[in-house]
Amino acid sequence: MDVKELVERIKKISKKEINIMEFCGTHTHEIFRYGIRQLLPENIHLLSGPGCPVCVTSEEDIDYIIDLAQNYDLSIITFGDLVNVPGNNGSLNYLRAKGKEVIVVYSPLESINIAKQNPNKKYLLIGIGFETTAPNLAFTLIKAKEENIKNLYFLSLHKLTPPAMKAILDMGEIKIDGIIGPGHVSTIIGRKGWEGLFKNYKIPFVIMGFKPEEILYGLYHLVKIIEEEKPALINAYEKSVKEDGNKTALEYMYKVFKKGSSSWRGLGIIEESGLILNEIFEEFDIQKIYPRSSKTIKSNSYCRCGEVLRGVIKPIDCPLFGKSCTPESPKGPCMVSSEGTCSAYYLYGGE
Repeated sequence: MDVKELVERIKKISKKEINIMEFCGTHTHEIFRYGIRQLLPENIHLLSGPGCPVCVTSEEDIDYIIDLAQNYDLSIITFGDLVNVPGNNGSLNYLRAKGKEVIVVYSPLESINIAKQNPNKKYLLIGIGFETTAPNLAFTLIKAKEENIKNLYFLSLHKLTPPAMKAILDMGEIKIDGIIGPGHVSTIIGRKGWEGLFKNYKIPFVIMGFKPEEILYGLYHLVKIIEEEKPALINAYEKSVKEDGNKTALEYMYKVFKKGSSSWRGLGIIEESGLILNEIFEEFDIQKIYPRSSKTIKSNSYCRCGEVLRGVIKPIDCPLFGKSCTPESPKGPCMVSSEGTCSAYYLYGGE
């Protein structure tokens, strides 16, 4: 079916006022970029969730990184978007301005070469992302251990997606009638990775791809099972997502990591939602070497990124949006990240 036919089919079957949440930042941007919101009938409301790993990085995590770099002479190795994410005491760009070394890499494996070439310096690699990126970081740590790298440490900010979905459903702040399942995460964990969530909540759930016809094809199936009141867990992205996911990637991931609690911006501490280094790799764990301070600092109450991440408000409802908060001068991570909801609203013209 082409785009036009899919849109017509959705319009034909859609009768109810429904809220559908996408949990993937790439879906958020592609839905905006292709104008899919404008193609759908007005009774279908698309909400954006916490599907952007940079956006859900907590203020406390950024503060901890800054504290480490300033007090323990560590050079930071990270990925592009994270350098502009604000904590309570500035961003990693703030460190750069103070003369600290912050290196942006495209592959985590680059960190091994950097550490080997500079044996007298200490480096901290920041691991960030959902299930999609964790296997690459796990492989990097396996290589670092094999090569006996002693001047490279690791901070895991990796997060697991299903527990965040569960947290939002448990909060009950908004009515969610269906979920657009993230395609990239699902390539790793498979359709089966969502079975626990579906069995507990019986909420219509469809895994979708990212092309306009793939999104609309998935939306057609999602609207159909919502209208028929026959909840199902459907994989509409079969060319990339398998029933059991990517077993090799999962094997690497759990060779290095184990589940633990994690702090999510806007959601707080979620149990079993983070990936922390297991005992075999704890020699790399910076938190074992330099434990976190127990002090808490009040976060920026003016930025409403947390509510955006929970789907409670739209970016245009934030008083900072488009005024003091722009991609050139972001006040919150939802505007920083290329997958952030605020960024999508700003780039593609609000609604």
